[in-house]
Amino acid sequence: MTVNTLAISTPTDDAAAAFEARLACFPAQVAKADEAGDVRVGYREAAQLHALRSDTLPLVLLHGIGSGAASWVQQLETLGGTRRVLAWDAPGYGDSTPVAAASPAAADYAARLAGWLDTLGIARCVLVGHSLGAIMAGAFAVANPQRLAGLLLISPAGGYGASSEALRAEKRDTRLAMLAELGPAGLAAKRSANMLSPHADDAARAWVRWNMARVLPHGYAQATHLLANADLAADLAAFQGKVSVAAGADDTITPPAACERLAAAAHAPFEVVPGAGHAGYIEAPAAYSALIDAFCRAAEEQRSF
Repeated sequence: MTVNTLAISTPTDDAAAAFEARLACFPAQVAKADEAGDVRVGYREAAQLHALRSDTLPLVLLHGIGSGAASWVQQLETLGGTRRVLAWDAPGYGDSTPVAAASPAAADYAARLAGWLDTLGIARCVLVGHSLGAIMAGAFAVANPQRLAGLLLISPAGGYGASSEALRAEKRDTRLAMLAELGPAGLAAKRSANMLSPHADDAARAWVRWNMARVLPHGYAQATHLLANADLAADLAAFQGKVSVAAGADDTITPPAACERLAAAAHAPFEVVPGAGHAGYIEAPAAYSALIDAFCRAAEEQRSF
């Protein structure tokens, strides 16, 4: 499938219309994630089912704290031609029902992920988590190891669960205060530039702002608590499956050194992607799609039947 680069320089009304037109190829869907039908998960999917081989595993993509399912559109385009690819809106994002706890744990998000995959009939998959999505992915891996053929973490956030209570409170309360002061649009204006490297073009910057401006305050606040509560390194140390970690060379939010320490906790290989920042899969989609595809293929070659 041929992929065109994002040809928008600023998040104007015209830019938003262009983004939404591109996303229309992968329309937003909603699935129930519990037996009672009270819990919903919003997601986008690429699946050319007539063209898929029976031995390909589904690929599930989890976004970070300031993003959503729409941020993965370039991976849906490039990877969806050969396998089923799904990107969810985390609980409290998009059309997804928030988790119940005001200050949730990673296990709360992992349970929601399991329920959603059950609804979709996905017994086993390759799971990719970006930033805060890596925390959710790690918790799912520990609770459901038999359901994962591989766990790929991109610029993972480690969480502050192993830190002092004072540091946890500082990190949590600073972010919550910024949310209260600025709102989602203000956050996008203030923080979106930090997500990318100096090499990112205007189109990538517009795409990051577009996604960040659409986060929902309640879901973002819950995710902020999750970040303060989580300890990804502990989950990775407990998981015995296939793991790989990657980070952008110019990532200033989860720097390569911090990501490498998480890889060490998992006894996993670590890769640095040149010329990429925190949201590298947006600004360098070809490199990240190739990385994800190679990981999926390796997981399929190693899985036991």
